Amino acid sequence: MGKISRRTFLSATALTALGTVGCSTTQAGTGPEAAPRRVRVIGDGSTSDTGPQPNQPTVDQLDRRSGPPQFVVVSWDGAGELSDRLFSRFREVARRNNAHMTFFLSGIYLLPEHRKHLYHPPKHPVGASDIGYLSEESIHRTIRQLDLAWREGHEIGTHFNGHFCGPNGVSTWSPADWESEIQQAIKFVMTWKTNTGFTDLPPLPFDYRKELVGGRTPCLQGRDQLLPTAAKLGWRYDASSPGWLQVWPVRRHGLWDFPLQSLPMAGEDFEVLSMDYNIMVNQSKTPQGDRSKYGRWRAQARDTYLKGFERAYFSNRAPLFIGNHFQRWNGGIYMDAVEQFMDEIGGEPDVRMVSFRQLADWLDAQDPGVLTKLARLNVGQAPPGGWEEYLNSDAPLP
Repeated sequence: MGKISRRTFLSATALTALGTVGCSTTQAGTGPEAAPRRVRVIGDGSTSDTGPQPNQPTVDQLDRRSGPPQFVVVSWDGAGELSDRLFSRFREVARRNNAHMTFFLSGIYLLPEHRKHLYHPPKHPVGASDIGYLSEESIHRTIRQLDLAWREGHEIGTHFNGHFCGPNGVSTWSPADWESEIQQAIKFVMTWKTNTGFTDLPPLPFDYRKELVGGRTPCLQGRDQLLPTAAKLGWRYDASSPGWLQVWPVRRHGLWDFPLQSLPMAGEDFEVLSMDYNIMVNQSKTPQGDRSKYGRWRAQARDTYLKGFERAYFSNRAPLFIGNHFQRWNGGIYMDAVEQFMDEIGGEPDVRMVSFRQLADWLDAQDPGVLTKLARLNVGQAPPGGWEEYLNSDAPLP
């Protein structure tokens, strides 16, 4: 790969000399639909089957001469569209950067509070929720965003429902509890017309029973009991594992394991989980910290993502996973940080910003022997002799 002068990625909070880079985006969408799509309305008309999802990247096989792309997956827990319209904002960020993302929808975000008696959370009272319920206006906005996001090629996963953490939360659930929670999340998506009474919105353009192939658990808890149920339901991945390393994914219980990762905290000598909440806790310990530090914290958050990106890019090319919430913690600086990060890497050659489902598609299309070789590379370890020699050699790693 030829080297070119690269933009300066890191600010003064991360004083690292990184040389030059050349990379290329090979992501291609399916393009505009050539003909009207046949629609099969499902149930009460809340959802519909419109055929294969449009605007999906081409699934290619790795070129053993030049090595893998640098995948980046930006995901969102909850995915409700409130009055600050952060869902809309990041759809636009994705559009201008040729990116796809995963939205982990909380199912009860489509359930009005006056219908909360329909939610039966495991081991909790009927209608209980640790994240409350959205206003009817926000539910309306969220449904519209889900429609547009899916049509643009983004993935709609699940963040389940009531978001119960701690010693009495999801960590105590059984596989049967998880199945109940999942089926209720699906039902809330597929019956929003009945539950809201909205008549001015079209059906969502997907069958959520088929669309749903992965999720992230509340507070990254309860995963061990979730995985057998997820496998039983035919899910393809789980994104709930905390604090793993920047290495290539492997399967667990038959599902791709896409963990949040430990990234170098910019300007510090420790690592932090690749999620906005964890960066916030390490900076201010509260969502409303010292306003005079917002500028420095914003740059530090952005540069933390960039340091994680560059560590992978210049070595093993392990996919980078970044988790976020549509929240305005510390004045919204974490929203600014991930937007700036996406703008920095968007359009750079060899970089593909994809959804978790799209990454699973790519991994499933690869030679298993190649994936084994990729997974053997450690954090920050470049392929010995370069990609072509490493991927085409039977020699073990030194």
